[in-house]
Amino acid sequence: MQTSTVTQNAITLKGSAQIVAEFFNYGINSILYQRGVYPQEMFATVQKYGLTILVTCDKSLQKYLDTILAQLKDWLEAKAVHQVVLVISSADTKETLERWEFRIQSDEEMTNNSKPKEKELSDIQNEIKSVIRQIVASVTYLPILETACAFDLLIYTDKKSRLPNNWEDSPPLLIEGNETVHLKSFSTSVHTVDTAVCYKNTFKM
Repeated sequence: MQTSTVTQNAITLKGSAQIVAEFFNYGINSILYQRGVYPQEMFATVQKYGLTILVTCDKSLQKYLDTILAQLKDWLEAKAVHQVVLVISSADTKETLERWEFRIQSDEEMTNNSKPKEKELSDIQNEIKSVIRQIVASVTYLPILETACAFDLLIYTDKKSRLPNNWEDSPPLLIEGNETVHLKSFSTSVHTVDTAVCYKNTFKM
């Protein structure tokens, strides 16, 4: 008999990986929309976490994100991923303008055979809601991106993790002399995600 991996207050390793991967889908889409990486007409509204969230309706972009998030979910379940970074760069100069950093901590003792952790799903969703709200509010302090931009997704894993055939190693794409703003974190009780955004301060003397 098949059992659910997420109930109202029982969180398994597999269920936690599902929750976190789902957060990244909505979080990444929110960043791409709020920072104007793609035009507004490429997004449509959905209801999630008690919020109205913009997600892409472009099939090629969604396919790209789906592929990455499916692999991320597998690595989360294997407790092999430590950080996910969304890098926004100038499409012309390739200069890194923003780094959205999501640091992930996993309960190393948790396995798929472990007793589920107890945490209300509504509490987890409320924590995620707070992070999404802060992502949306970031436009009030982040510099306006006045150039056409592109983005990259970097996933930091254990050295023993094997990369899919069409993936490759990447430099960290850091920002020299960056400013950093730490956002709220959320926890499933199995995975904890801490969020920060690093950006190039164009007004710095």
